[in-house]
Amino acid sequence: MNAVSPREAGAPASQILSDDQNPNAVAGSDPAVLADIYEAETNIAMWQRSFSESFQRLVDEFVSSRQQPYLSMICAPKDARSQLRKALGSAHFSPLADDATELIGMFCCLFELDQVGLRMTVLRDTMCPKFHVDHVPCRMVTTYAGVGTQWLPNAVVKRDKLGIGSAGKSDQESGLYGSEADIRQMASADVALLKGEGWQGNQNAGLVHRSPAIPSGESRLLLTLDFSS
Repeated sequence: MNAVSPREAGAPASQILSDDQNPNAVAGSDPAVLADIYEAETNIAMWQRSFSESFQRLVDEFVSSRQQPYLSMICAPKDARSQLRKALGSAHFSPLADDATELIGMFCCLFELDQVGLRMTVLRDTMCPKFHVDHVPCRMVTTYAGVGTQWLPNAVVKRDKLGIGSAGKSDQESGLYGSEADIRQMASADVALLKGEGWQGNQNAGLVHRSPAIPSGESRLLLTLDFSS
């Protein structure tokens, strides 16, 4: 184990958390919950975890020191650790590279992939201010620092208000959802699989989500993993 461990000691026992008003979401403290993305009705599966204080301090140091906002590469599980350690620019940040490598391995194993497209982004401004769907089969996301991704349960979404259907109005003004209480939000450290429009049989059911507004003076470190052709 790394001297700086990502996991918070004394994590809660594995459990599945359900939301009767949102049958399309599943969440739990065991990473095996991510396999539930294969259930036909599920369009978001979340592994709920937390970071140790030492790991969170290291992440915050990385965000503060990072001059280039984007890190983008194609990674195979066997090479990912060395690629990431080099790309992060200092051996001090190896625990962050190691955690991302673990997620790459999980993503590749779950979908039988040889490699993934990785993007690690330091955000100091809101990335995708409007709710949208991804035209991919599935995407893994985790926020290492800052506010987590926001999403909407299928039952509250009026999909004809997405994109050009909003007629240039904000999501709230367009009627995409009923009220602010409809918005769900991942916590920092949570790992989620977001089923997209490109998943076979999931047309018009991709998870509707957005990058949340970032408070003034704060930053966000976001990792995304995608299928790589």
